[in-house]
Amino acid sequence: MTTRKLNSTDSHGHGEASLPCSRPDNGFSDSLTLFHSEKAVQELLQQTPIQHTDDHLIEFSEALRTVAKALKQAAEGKAFAQAEAAEWKRRFELERAQNQQLQHKGKSPGECNGDINTQQMENSTNQHMLRNEANEQSENCCTNGLCSHEILHDGETDSHAKAVQNKMMRKVHSITCLDGNQLVLASFKLSWWCKGDISDQHKHDIVSFERGNITAAGRSSKQISLKWESSPQTVLVMTKPNSTSVQILCADMIRWMKEHKKLNIYVEPRVMGELLSESSYFNFVQTWKDEKEILSLHTKVDLVVTLGGDGTVLWAASMFKGPVPPIVSFSLGSLGFMTPFHSEQYRDCLDSILKGPISITLRHRMQCHVIRDAAKNEYETEEPILVLNEVTIDRGISSFLANLECYCDNSFVTRVQGDGLILSTTSGSTAYSLGAGGSMVHPQVPGILFTPICPHSLSFRPLILPEHVTIRVQVPFNSRSPAWASFDGKHRKQLAAGDALVCSMAPWPVPTACQIDSTSDFLRSIHDGLHWNLRKTQSVDGPRDL
Repeated sequence: MTTRKLNSTDSHGHGEASLPCSRPDNGFSDSLTLFHSEKAVQELLQQTPIQHTDDHLIEFSEALRTVAKALKQAAEGKAFAQAEAAEWKRRFELERAQNQQLQHKGKSPGECNGDINTQQMENSTNQHMLRNEANEQSENCCTNGLCSHEILHDGETDSHAKAVQNKMMRKVHSITCLDGNQLVLASFKLSWWCKGDISDQHKHDIVSFERGNITAAGRSSKQISLKWESSPQTVLVMTKPNSTSVQILCADMIRWMKEHKKLNIYVEPRVMGELLSESSYFNFVQTWKDEKEILSLHTKVDLVVTLGGDGTVLWAASMFKGPVPPIVSFSLGSLGFMTPFHSEQYRDCLDSILKGPISITLRHRMQCHVIRDAAKNEYETEEPILVLNEVTIDRGISSFLANLECYCDNSFVTRVQGDGLILSTTSGSTAYSLGAGGSMVHPQVPGILFTPICPHSLSFRPLILPEHVTIRVQVPFNSRSPAWASFDGKHRKQLAAGDALVCSMAPWPVPTACQIDSTSDFLRSIHDGLHWNLRKTQSVDGPRDL
């Protein structure tokens, strides 16, 4: 140990106090040295008569005291770390020796000699790494009767760099106890779990853990494809109303499907009346009479053909309260995010689709329940409503801000104060949600968009929530006005104080046929329909980076 002198002369001429300065051999000597250092500082301060007017000396004495305490704490921490590292190293060497003895007990001398050579080759690379980590990972081992983690190797001893890479990429495969018994870690798989759902309809493996290797479950990068196992027999044709061109196309398409494809045709009662008023030839066309027949429509129809825009697709999807047959939509509307086919080539398109296979986009729907304040429990709800685009909760004609409390799986999300809130599917991300500032999302991405409408807050940004959550929007009792909910722009309902709207992902998606594939059709729709990122290309003439 060496000492250095700190010369300090005050206004009275007092000077020279000797403070020990450590050159640490170990943490314990540091702690003892710093104890004497702090004591020396205190003696210096007691011996020196401090005048109230000498501010510099007061500040200097306080600084000495602070430095002495900091050095003491640092030395104590270092001593503790060194002691832990030494103990870990001792136990590691002891455990390693015990493991080698246990491995050699059941082998002949010749086998042992061969294993010694192999063991030396395998451990030559790893021993250096383990020693380097001894001081960093002392707290991770030797707890609860367990000691060192054994790292499995590939049996290769090419280079130190490769050994480091193997060690970093491999997980721990086994744990060795102090008694020499080896515990092999169990393999496991992670799966989606649906709360309250006893069936396995929505359950599938997402990741697996097999001998320490965690990987995502195999996800196909290919397009979803539909292949007919038997030829379609019945087609439902749905059209946009009040359009002469659509009526002419509908009659021509039905005639072609009956004469050339021998298909059974279903239409809406409105379309049935239009066809029969044109000609009695269409007597073979079938329709339904009441809501009961509509509920069983999915058991009779193999394919749905829509003639119109996205609104016609929404209307066709709303006809099915459960499973939905594949929908082939021909563009006769304005934008056409869900209508990729052109009516001019309807014969070639339908001929290709009826033969199959066809690319499919699975468009998720939301299931919405209104729970009134007077309900006795959360299961006493009104009839569920399925939406393909979005459900909107707004302030209606009221001049007051909408006041909505939002919960996600019973966890409070936020209080919406503004014009309202949009809960949208990813297919509806290019509809009302986009106009309110929400993001455009690929329709195959499962999720729920949480988009505020003109919020009275600068920090309220839209969210995208996972598909498995349940969202509850409730009108608090202190709200100044009721709210109004609309479902795909229809079925408007008033939500009074205490009423709640509960939304979750429906188990019945809407399969729509693709012209090319889901990604190409989506990108084409936002380019053609919205002119997304349309900009004049920058001229090649001008300054350049050399």
